[in-house]
Amino acid sequence: MSLKLIFVVTCFTYLLALFTEAHGADAGGEPGGTKFDIKAFGAKADTMTDSSNEIMSAWKQACSSPEPSTLIIRGVYMVAQMELQGPCKAKVTIRLEGTLRAPSSLEKFRPGDAWISFRYIDGLTLLGGGSFDGEGQIAWKENDCAKTGKCNLPINLAFASITNSLVKDIKSLDSKMFHMNILNCKNLTFEHITISAPRMSHNTDGIHIGRSSAINISDADIKTGDDCISLGDGSRQINVEKVTCGPGHGISIGSLGRYKDEQPVVGVTVRNCTLMGTMNGIRVKTWPNSPSSSVASNLHFEDIVMENVSNPILIDQEYCPYGRCKAEVPSQVKITDVSFKNIRGTSASKLAVKLACSRSIPCENVRLSDIKLTYNGKNGSAISECSNVNPAVMGKLSPPICTTS
Repeated sequence: MSLKLIFVVTCFTYLLALFTEAHGADAGGEPGGTKFDIKAFGAKADTMTDSSNEIMSAWKQACSSPEPSTLIIRGVYMVAQMELQGPCKAKVTIRLEGTLRAPSSLEKFRPGDAWISFRYIDGLTLLGGGSFDGEGQIAWKENDCAKTGKCNLPINLAFASITNSLVKDIKSLDSKMFHMNILNCKNLTFEHITISAPRMSHNTDGIHIGRSSAINISDADIKTGDDCISLGDGSRQINVEKVTCGPGHGISIGSLGRYKDEQPVVGVTVRNCTLMGTMNGIRVKTWPNSPSSSVASNLHFEDIVMENVSNPILIDQEYCPYGRCKAEVPSQVKITDVSFKNIRGTSASKLAVKLACSRSIPCENVRLSDIKLTYNGKNGSAISECSNVNPAVMGKLSPPICTTS
């Protein structure tokens, strides 16, 4: 190659680099894609100015790009409610390397809406190690869900109709209510997620899933004031592994059977998880007096470590919080094909295993194997209790299963 040609190529490469940088390009994000830095749209990282409109403007540009694009967020921004909606023309990555902070006052929110919503997007990637700070301290004091049965506080992050997507290396802090709500989603993966709120923050479920399929959660650290992970009706092919939970209320399927025409819950696997100091361990909970019949089947819990956990293994078909139901009328949720395998550790309650199934529709095909749970208290050893179920047992079992009815 001649020196002249080398000089021309070098100059062209340099000018191309300058052009790309001037149009918001960045080394992070999707290689070769278009980059949109929210600062170029006027967002101010001063923690006081509402930058929600600027971020949504940047999102619209990224979503309408015909090639894969990356939305870049660096710094700390205060943002009001936002809805990032598709469908988009190509895959979009949101690289959050800073913090988005919610208003602390509930007056800034529409009742029942999420703080930040992602809707109707295929091929979304959300990553970057950043945080969504819900600033929930004031809202927790105003939470009257227990008195009224109505919970209209904003969720931190809502994912609705999201497909073939990934959420990775993201933190959700101090949500006013649920941290993450997944509804009508398919093939959505959460990896290396951190969720944090204090024990006394009621109704702050870590990840709640409903009417979704092929949802994978792995390598998550969840500390909260309610269920670390909860599955509502219509949850199918859900895989949860390598989750550390606590404080919180444990990992729950349900509650189910409260509403009419609920969809079945089918194919749930929870494995290689550790629960520490939680109110419950792994449980299936259904309401009595169900308005219609439904099903929960093919549920598997294995290789779970309990550290000072109350109610480590629990099927509760008499779930009736706040006394808001007719507890004497049996649940109409059919629970079948459930396995508990290699569950070990310490129980904070003497009753370590409780299988309380519906007397109207008893549980079927429940299996327990290799259970070793030791009671931390001083008044005897761990015990189990069963009703309306005849489980198959195998391997070493401590406590003995179904010795009390």
